[in-house]
Formats: sequence, structure tokens, C-alpha cells
Amino acid sequence: MATVTENLPLQPTKELSPELEATVADLPSGPQVPLDGGLAAWLSVIGGWLVMFCSFGYVNSFGVFQAYYTVHHTGTSSDISWIGSLQLFLTFLVGLPSGKLLDAGHFRASLLFGSTLLVFSLFMLSLAHPGKYYQLILAQGVAMGLGSGFLLVPAQSVQAHHWRKRRSMAMGIVATGAGAGGLIYPILLNRLINGSVGFAWGVRASAFLTLGLLVVANCIMTTRPTNTPGQTASKFRTQIKVIFTDTAYLFIAVGYFLTFIGMYYPYFYIQLWTNAHGLSSTLAFYTVAILNASSIFGRTMLNAVAAEVGLFNLLVPVNAVLGVLVFAMFGVTSTAAVIVFCILYGFFTGAFLSLSPPALVGLANSPDEVGLRLGVSYFIASFAFLIGTPINGALLGPDYHWYRPTVFSAVLLLAGALTTSIARAVYARRKGTQRV
Repeated sequence: MATVTENLPLQPTKELSPELEATVADLPSGPQVPLDGGLAAWLSVIGGWLVMFCSFGYVNSFGVFQAYYTVHHTGTSSDISWIGSLQLFLTFLVGLPSGKLLDAGHFRASLLFGSTLLVFSLFMLSLAHPGKYYQLILAQGVAMGLGSGFLLVPAQSVQAHHWRKRRSMAMGIVATGAGAGGLIYPILLNRLINGSVGFAWGVRASAFLTLGLLVVANCIMTTRPTNTPGQTASKFRTQIKVIFTDTAYLFIAVGYFLTFIGMYYPYFYIQLWTNAHGLSSTLAFYTVAILNASSIFGRTMLNAVAAEVGLFNLLVPVNAVLGVLVFAMFGVTSTAAVIVFCILYGFFTGAFLSLSPPALVGLANSPDEVGLRLGVSYFIASFAFLIGTPINGALLGPDYHWYRPTVFSAVLLLAGALTTSIARAVYARRKGTQRV
């Protein structure tokens, strides 16, 4: 890839001002190349892991709240799922401005603001009454969603500033933080909220844990400059035009939209499903934790071979398997079947969520497009999160017609796999190889 300096004249056409001369003198003499290792790179991986643990890990734990609010008659299943879907919607919607902030060099501000807002929202949730729907919407849906949104894209995208050849591996490790958080938080919340501690102090305990981990993440994560000084709005418009004329990118963005409408149906409803089918309440408590624990292996194992096999070559079949597994829920009516389903579905959702960011990053033409490309795709996907689980809740209804949301989610997951396969074909033709 040609550097910016190759297009500049060898001699300046006019004398530079003293201020500009000082700025130029401070610039690095060579192009900024990802390090693929080093202390700063690995600390950013650890920090990104902690951010994903606290943000997306907590989002993945909403099944605990879905079951708790349903039992305590906060509202209908559809009404309650709006809290979680709004949280997911804002988490991904804010990916666009937070990604642009990263590309513009405001990584630290985005990280600090998101951390502060996320911790604040948890303490506000601990003060909310479980029977007051508007309080839950404001604290858990709006504030927590916005806080997570200012953390998600920067934690993932900043890895591209430190890694190149091993970028998929680094982003895969970071992604396991969401699975680990989704394992710890549900167990913690179920034990405390449904135990002697109660809702308020159960949520408050999780807030203190989140505060400590995010303080560490803010201290150890760093970024490297990728932009040239004086980046104008015209460059932003040019990047947007390039992105929206990239056929492979558009198809994969649509594929993500369809996939995310159906993907979180088991995460939101598996605990309620287990209770409704008369299975052990103890098993129901651990279903969300099993989903997230198995996702850790999905987020790492396939990323380890992605460089040899190709990200898209793994992403398409993983997407299709998710649709098949949701169809298989019709047979998940015993303890053993629930456990096996949670292990398999968690593994493949973890794989999908881990493979998709580096696949999007791979479509970028330069490092300063990374945050914007992730942000735009997450912005589009956010509307899927907004409508997906409430539609499932409405289809389920008060009489628990499980076949309706099951078929709906499975069909959309398979449609997402088909659309992503088209993106893969377009990208393979562009690259001139089938290993994409």
C-alpha cells in the first residue's frame, strides 16, 4: 500500500510557518506499522478483554433479568425483552460515533466516558424498583446500552493498531472476555438476586466488580496514531462513499442484520424455556452461564486457524449451524438436551461473534478505516437487536407458543448465512483466491 508521502512533492512549494514546521518535526519518519507484539500490544489485549468482560459480558447476562422480571410480574415477556433489546440496540448503535472517535484519535476519551456511564448505570439499576418498568428502561436499557456502546468498538478496533498478521488471534482473545463475563455475571447475579442478598445489593455487587475491572482497563490500554494531521470532513465523506460502494461489505452488513435478529433468542429465553418445560430450576439458573462458558472456546478455537482457512470460509458455515441449532430446539425438552444445546449454541455464537469483527476489519483499505467500518456495520446491526427479541416475545405470547419464535429466529439465521455467503463469493472474486 502506498504511503501518503509518495504523493507529495519533493520540495515544498512555499515556506512553512513555524507552527507547522514544529508539527512536521514531531511526526514519525516512517509509516506506522502494527507491531504484532510487544508490551503495549499485549496490555491492550488484556485491557480489551476486561472491557468486553464488563460490557458485552453483562449484556449477555440479560437472560437472568428476563426470568427475574417475568417471575416478579414486571410486564409481559415482550415488554421485558424491550429492556434487553434496547440495551443491545444502543450498544451497537453507538458503535458508529465511538468508532469515528477512535479513528479521530479520541480513544482515551471514549473509553473513559463509556466506563463512567456503564458503572453509573449499574448503580442506578441497583436503586431501581423491579416493578417500576420505566426505571429499568432508563437504567438498564438506555444508560447501560450507551455506556457499553462507547466501549465495544474501541476495545475491538484498537487491536488493529497493534496487530497485523496475528490480528485475528488478538481480536479472538479480546472477544473471549464477553464469554467470560457472560459466565461469571449470570452465576453471580442468580446467586445474589435470588438469594438472601436481594436485587439491590446483588446488582450493586456486580457494579463494584465492574468498576474495579474498568479502572484497570483504562490504565493499561493504548492506541497508536493512524491519521495524518488536519483530517477533514471531506476525507470522512470519502471513506463513507468507499464503504457504501463496497459490495462485499454491504452484503455482510445485511447478513449481520438478519443474523442478529434471531441470534439472541436462546440467550434471552433459554432460562424461561427450561422453567416452562418443568426442568430443574437449578439447571435454569445455569443455562445462560453454560451458553457463555462454551462461547469462550468458540471465540478462540476457530480464530486460531482462521489465517490458514480464511475468515469467511469459517464464518458462513458457523452462521448456518446457528440456524440449524435453533430449529433443533424443538427437541430440547430434557436436562441432557438443554445442556448439550447450550454448549453447542454457545460455542457457535462465540465463534460467529469472534470471527465477524476481523472479517470486517479485513475489508478495510487502511487502519484509519477500521473503527468506521466496524461502527457502520454495528450501527446497521443495532436495529436488528432493537426489534429481534421483542418480536420473539410477542410471538411467544402469554400462553408460551414456543414454535413461533423458534421458527422465526431459525429462518432469519439461515437467511443471514445465505447473505454472508454472497459476501464471501464477492470478496473471493476480488482477491482472486478462495482462501478468504
